[in-house]
Amino acid sequence: MNKQPIYVIGHKNPDTDSIVSAIAYADIKSRTGEGRYIAARAGQINEETEYVLKRFDMEPPLYLSNVGTQVKDMEIRRTPGVSREISIRSAWQIMKESEAVTLPVTTKEGLLEGIVTTGDIAKSYMDVHDSLFLSRAGTRFKSIAETVGGKILVGDGNQVFSKGKVIVGAAHPDRMETYLEPGDLILMGDRYEDHLRAVEQGAGCVIVCVNAKVGYSIKRIAEKKGCVLISTPYDTFTVARLINQSIPLSHIMKRDGLLTFKTDDYTDEIKEVMSSTRHRAFPVLDKNNVYIGTISRRNFLGMQKKQLILVDHNEKSQAADNIENAQVLEIIDHHRLGSLETIEPVFFRNQPEGCTATILHQIYQERQLEIPEKIAGLLCAAILSDTLMFRSPTCTERDRRAAAQLAEIAGIQMEEFAAEMFRAGSNLSDKSTEEIFFQDFKKFIAGEESFGVGQISSLDKEELDLLQKRLLPFMEAQCGKNGMTKIFYMLTDILEENTRLICCGEGSAALAEEAFQVRETQGYFLLEGVVSRKKQLIPAFMSALQENEQSL
Repeated sequence: MNKQPIYVIGHKNPDTDSIVSAIAYADIKSRTGEGRYIAARAGQINEETEYVLKRFDMEPPLYLSNVGTQVKDMEIRRTPGVSREISIRSAWQIMKESEAVTLPVTTKEGLLEGIVTTGDIAKSYMDVHDSLFLSRAGTRFKSIAETVGGKILVGDGNQVFSKGKVIVGAAHPDRMETYLEPGDLILMGDRYEDHLRAVEQGAGCVIVCVNAKVGYSIKRIAEKKGCVLISTPYDTFTVARLINQSIPLSHIMKRDGLLTFKTDDYTDEIKEVMSSTRHRAFPVLDKNNVYIGTISRRNFLGMQKKQLILVDHNEKSQAADNIENAQVLEIIDHHRLGSLETIEPVFFRNQPEGCTATILHQIYQERQLEIPEKIAGLLCAAILSDTLMFRSPTCTERDRRAAAQLAEIAGIQMEEFAAEMFRAGSNLSDKSTEEIFFQDFKKFIAGEESFGVGQISSLDKEELDLLQKRLLPFMEAQCGKNGMTKIFYMLTDILEENTRLICCGEGSAALAEEAFQVRETQGYFLLEGVVSRKKQLIPAFMSALQENEQSL
């Protein structure tokens, strides 16, 4: 089974058909194919769709406005986080075993405290200029014992070597008082008198090499004096060479200015950051700032693009952001062929129906799948919405039959339900003008022309009057943005089956006049019998634009 999820997603500014089709096709694919299919949406849900989802007790699809690759789509190296208390020798062994060049230092809760690189460890050896290095680092005696392969005979391993120097007790015992100071750590051989003199003079720690025997009386005196005794099988030279590796990572780790990435960060944004730094690996944190692994520049090579199935659209301008960086597997739609291009061949099902939900009803039947009651209600709602209760010229006989069968499964009365749904969708009193404008707005490209068309359908003429006054100033402010030189808005009266078309931008009024052979009155063009953006408005605009190009 493919572990990577496949997202079934509709267009930006989704309508009811876009949301419902994503839910239904994800259900179909999950029941008939291998893989993990997730219904998604590229924009915010409008009032009508929200009503429909609540009516049938369904959760909104996953919000996924940008489908570009993210850090979580990369192969994250699961390098373990380590405690700040472990020695640099232990850290080095972990790095060798995991073939890592960067080792994150984390708390017990998994929060990142710092990082250590192989370069930091190498530098720590070069920076040892005196015998106080170990005590300055606050090294625990248990780390010292582990590093030199020894065991603690007397004393508390969690105690910290906090003062004194490291020395080798090679001189005669009578001279020890000239160089051994209280708290010092001394490396010694097997002579009893050396051990006794060191303990009596207040050594903080005595490391006895080559597993030399330590007398019972020496242990008792050491315990009384608070001296830590460690026995190691290594010789004095080897211990002297290893002991600096016992310092804790906290002494050399980088704490400030750590460059980290989140799992939700987009790779096109982090690529430049990574290329401008000399780091070889970068810690990755989840949404709770918990460390989960590292990534490097090499991880871009094996990066997996998001896999998508598009429903209810095939225009690049209407697709989720970064669609060109995703892998499109299928398209199920009922609109004209758009501008979307794919690198590889895809399954593309496009039928001239009034609604994508009608096509999905057909797929359920073709695959002999029982339609769940809740999904049947959603599909019926989508058909009623997209066909304006069968008033739209896009409506087909198949739409009517599908809606009737779905209504029976869902146990709803279509006319009564449609009236409730349209009322919920046209209740815009609590919305800002921007929210109203973008709730069903699409961008279209025809040759060199780029224009936007929005639509709101209502049962209330007074509401359409108010919307006209609110939308026109906002349209004028939007004109010219995102390359759109013309903006149109359809204010559709469901009962009267007509549309008030308002517009802005140079040449917009001329295009409307030429396409529909009507004059502007009271600030809008009244388009009798025009209720469909897809089948009536856009084709008329495209035809007029083509004629203009040919006449030039």
